[in-house]
Amino acid sequence: MTTRTTFLGLGAMGSELAAAALDAGRPSVVWNRTPDRAAALGERGAIVARTVDRAITGDGPIILCLLDHQSVHAVIDPVATSLAGRIMINLTTTTPGQARELAAWATEHGVTYLNGAIMAVPEMIGRPGAVIFYSGAESAFEENRKLLDLWGQSDYFGTDPGMASLRDMAMLVGMYTMFAGFLHGAAMVGVEGVSATEFARRQTPFLAAMTGQLAGLAAAVDAEDYAGAGQQSLEFTEAALASLVTASLEAGVQVDVLRPVHDIVRRQIAAGHGRQGTARIFEELRNAR
Repeated sequence: MTTRTTFLGLGAMGSELAAAALDAGRPSVVWNRTPDRAAALGERGAIVARTVDRAITGDGPIILCLLDHQSVHAVIDPVATSLAGRIMINLTTTTPGQARELAAWATEHGVTYLNGAIMAVPEMIGRPGAVIFYSGAESAFEENRKLLDLWGQSDYFGTDPGMASLRDMAMLVGMYTMFAGFLHGAAMVGVEGVSATEFARRQTPFLAAMTGQLAGLAAAVDAEDYAGAGQQSLEFTEAALASLVTASLEAGVQVDVLRPVHDIVRRQIAAGHGRQGTARIFEELRNAR
C-alpha cells in the first residue's frame, strides 16, 4: 500500500500544508468539516474524504490543522479506536498544557504524538523564512522529516510535547505587543493627519534597529546582573513612559497599551530597584505566578 498523508482541517494554513505535500508528489487525503474547501486540492490530485473515518484509513501520518484545542478533540475523539498505531502531528495552535494533554490522550489510545507550532503565515509555507517548531515523539519527527521540511525549517525541541507551543507563544507575545505599540503610535500621529502608511515607513526601520537591544537585555537577565554599565535605568524608563502617557492623553489616545508597562516599572522602583537596569522587569514578570 502506498503511504498516504492525511490532512484534517483545510483552513488557509491547512490548505497550504496539503498543497505543499501534493506539489512534492506525496499521495494525500484531505478532509474538512466544510467539504467545498477541499475541492481545489482534489483538483490537484488529493483524495477528498467526506468523513474523518474515511480520511484516516491510510497508513501515513495524520496532520491536524484545526481552529483550536477543542476542535482537535471534536475531530479525533469519535475515531479514537481507529487511530491506534498511527502518527499524529498536531499543527493546531495550542498552549503548552493543551499539547501535553493531547500527548497523554495519544498515549492512552496507542497514538504517537508530535506537536508543532507554525511560525509563519500561510503564504510563507514552503518558502524561505517559514519555521515550524516541534516537540514530542522524536521518532515521529525523524520518520517524517522529509515531509516536515517541505513546509519550512524544522526545529525540534525535545520530547516534552509542550515545548514547541511554549516557544511559539513566548514569541507571539512579542509580536502582538509590537503590533499594539505600532497601532498606538499610529493613533497618536493620526490625530495630526499623518497616515498610518507614512508612519509605518518610519517605524519599521526604527523597530528593526531596536531589536539589536534584545541581546543585551537577554545577557543581563541570564546573568541576573541589572547593575552593569550601559543599562538604561528603571528611573529613566519610568520618566520616558510617563512622558509617553502624557503625550498620548494630550492627543486623546487611550493608554491601555502603555499603562501595564508603566505600572510594572513603577512597582520595581517602589521596591527599591530604580537605579538598576530596565531589564529587571523580567523579575517582576517571572514572579507573577
